[in-house]
Amino acid sequence: MKSTRSHHILLTDQIEAVEEWLIDFDEGARRLFRPYKDSAPVRALDVVSKLGDQPQLRFMAGGLIIAGTFADNARLVRAGARMLIAHEAATLAKDLMKTLIDRTRPRSASGRDEKKPKRGDHTAKERTSFPSGHSAGAMAAARAFSREFPEHGAKAIGAAAFVAASQVPRSAHYPTDVAAGMAIGLAVEAATNAAWKAIQMDQRSTE
Repeated sequence: MKSTRSHHILLTDQIEAVEEWLIDFDEGARRLFRPYKDSAPVRALDVVSKLGDQPQLRFMAGGLIIAGTFADNARLVRAGARMLIAHEAATLAKDLMKTLIDRTRPRSASGRDEKKPKRGDHTAKERTSFPSGHSAGAMAAARAFSREFPEHGAKAIGAAAFVAASQVPRSAHYPTDVAAGMAIGLAVEAATNAAWKAIQMDQRSTE
């Protein structure tokens, strides 16, 4: 019993040490980019980051569906449908997490405690930094697109990763917010892809 308790204490200490290291890493990134927050390159990232917004991603997915319909190209239609489904699922997943976790965005955090993800139910934008919604949506849509166009998969996923990473210099998110968002996007897209295959959507679209 004593040995089990000792192992539990040791594991808890190790987890806390990792958490503190991640907070230090996030804070280091914030300090690195803080002097450049008003620079032209960082302001340009504001434009790039908007590609990961929900309306823009929905517009891109819808555009593929419309273009594919008029061109009688089932592959384009499937790509758009996959993107839209994956994006909406990723949005739901990140919204759920945001309602359960509070974290003040780097541009607004004043103390170390505010920089830590913790249980909470705030809905204000500045208090819901974790996880990054841009990262989740962009990565889910890009991975879904690559299912139909694997020859362009690396470019699509690379572009999504760039959109996600742009959140850090802008002080909109911490690196761990971005990493969590990307992981959510990939995981949710994998689930939607499994569902897509289970109901044989590829076969249905060619009938």
